[in-house]
Amino acid sequence: MCNHSNPSRMMKGVLRETGVLLAACLILLSYSPAHAGEKHPTTDRQYWVDMLYRIASPVLSNMSKGELQKNMTLELSPKWDGRDKRVAYMEAFGRLMAGVAPWLNLPDDDTPEGRQRKQIREWALRSYANAVDPQSPDYLLWEGSGQILVDAAYIAESFMRCPSLWKALDKTTQERYVKEFGRQRQIVPSYSNWLLFRGTIEAFLLSVGQRYDGYVLNVTARKMDEWYLGDGWYSDGPDFSLDFYNAFVIHPMYIDMLEAMAARKLWSPVTVDLAVRRMQRYNQLIERLISPEGTYPAMGRSITYRMGAFQTLALAAWKYGLPKTLTNGQVRAALTAVMKNMFAVEGNFNKEGFLQLGFVGHQPDLADYYTNNGSLYMTSLVFLPLGLPAAAPFWTDPAEDWTSRKAWSGRAFLKDYHETVRK
Repeated sequence: MCNHSNPSRMMKGVLRETGVLLAACLILLSYSPAHAGEKHPTTDRQYWVDMLYRIASPVLSNMSKGELQKNMTLELSPKWDGRDKRVAYMEAFGRLMAGVAPWLNLPDDDTPEGRQRKQIREWALRSYANAVDPQSPDYLLWEGSGQILVDAAYIAESFMRCPSLWKALDKTTQERYVKEFGRQRQIVPSYSNWLLFRGTIEAFLLSVGQRYDGYVLNVTARKMDEWYLGDGWYSDGPDFSLDFYNAFVIHPMYIDMLEAMAARKLWSPVTVDLAVRRMQRYNQLIERLISPEGTYPAMGRSITYRMGAFQTLALAAWKYGLPKTLTNGQVRAALTAVMKNMFAVEGNFNKEGFLQLGFVGHQPDLADYYTNNGSLYMTSLVFLPLGLPAAAPFWTDPAEDWTSRKAWSGRAFLKDYHETVRK
């Protein structure tokens, strides 16, 4: 029976027990559930590195040994359209490497991050070789499904984002990639963002001195310009769709393609500078979509691609600098908040560590008819800023509140204005 005759003593007991509980919580929080026994990340960059390593390791560690197709448990959309399910392995590898590649540009060092990066690079190079080796159990599906064009383009983009990966491959492996990329010309892309997949492959071949299709590059550059609607938004083909495909595909691949063309002095109706300015306007808008709590609207198709919705912000931070209206501290803080909210929920990963269908957690019914769990590695595209050194301002500038956080707390924030970015 409780003795309430001494309230002061009782309160001290409650406080003591509360203190013990708080101490226990702090101990638990000092460890990452993803890496038992390791200290919880103390910086945003360490959190990003650990999360990318967690996402990449199951794919690359298995594929480097030729065991991805043996060990990766496939999860197909409940609405799966019946296409060859082996496309999933190319989707996982290609999309992952397009996001990982900038990080692998950094030199080796003996820091914990450096050791993780070295391991990922070693796995990646062996995986690249297995992907095109007909004798490897992880030889990818290079013929049959139109989907192959999409993810062959992401593999090509990974080489464009980290040329040292291409240069590190042996001559036989390079020749195999040139052959496999060339075979994608038999696939007729749909009249949409798919033009960019064909254009990206041709741009890569152009960049490494191989035979390329200049007509495809010219038509793709022209059509994307025609589909520019203004205020940072492209239409995905003749019809506009309110989704995140401007981030998943359109702005980044268009810029990558135009840069390769400009480097070889090929004419285009759009300069790289103009394409980047259009993307920066889009970035101003999508930063405002991040709520004060660090969430964003689950709108449009392919929402299971998760953090890939912010590839354009990541690309700008890594390669071009952010728009003048945005700071490194606010963008890093906003993206980190979203990432933590998303990946703190149970169900994003299966027991083997591979991504599962869903937006936040495991939500299979959200998957589109073309989606499998290999498709979900589009989320790795948010990690492009890891291509910056740890001492870069994006990582060292103090964290700041992002636009919606300022707006909804009654503080001053920049008013938004329509911009015409056509010249």
